[in-house]
Amino acid sequence: HLVDLIQWECFPEVILDYQKDIEVLAAKRWPTELTPLRFESVTRLTEYPEYLKKDIVNDSVLNVYCNGEIIYKLRGIHAKVSVIWNYRAPEGGSDTHFSVMRGTKANLVIRQGEEQKYTPELYIEPVEGVENMEFERKLAFAVEKLQGKYPGIELLKLEGKWQIIIPAEYRIGHEAHFGQVTQTFLQYLVDGKLPDWEVPNMIAKYYTTTKALEIAKKDD
Repeated sequence: HLVDLIQWECFPEVILDYQKDIEVLAAKRWPTELTPLRFESVTRLTEYPEYLKKDIVNDSVLNVYCNGEIIYKLRGIHAKVSVIWNYRAPEGGSDTHFSVMRGTKANLVIRQGEEQKYTPELYIEPVEGVENMEFERKLAFAVEKLQGKYPGIELLKLEGKWQIIIPAEYRIGHEAHFGQVTQTFLQYLVDGKLPDWEVPNMIAKYYTTTKALEIAKKDD
């Protein structure tokens, strides 16, 4: 899904050729270790199924390869994906997320940590050397245009950066996205076809992830 996001953010609705547009530079994976007690607490099973026994180490610890990192180039643009699934979040914590898109004048940064109360927030951080007053004027103009499509969003100036204030009605949650995806898919059925970019970009996504797994396994 994170590879999907990179493709959508960098090249929305653009047909990608996995043979020409993608170069996987490095990849690695590592396990989250589950003891029998942890495994039982998650699955309610008192024994490991036969198909998982190949991943058991030290007699009883199950290695679950759910963590990984991919560094690659997409049409010459460097991209990095990193996913870490621990057994559980720290006490009082929740899922966290960090994303950055680097531009010539600013970086778009999504943070979802303790400071944000584990809610994703969007920040705009100008790069060094950018003239702040002119940048702020252009940024305010851009947000004003977006308000026509997304009424209620606001620009909040912070120290050294800006935050896009997103109203609650746009924060529909992860589960609600499945409903949106279903509606989009049903529209494809009505139309009788997929968008021209959908299939090649799906192939591009799976090429990226399977090539990365191939590289990561070599270093296991």
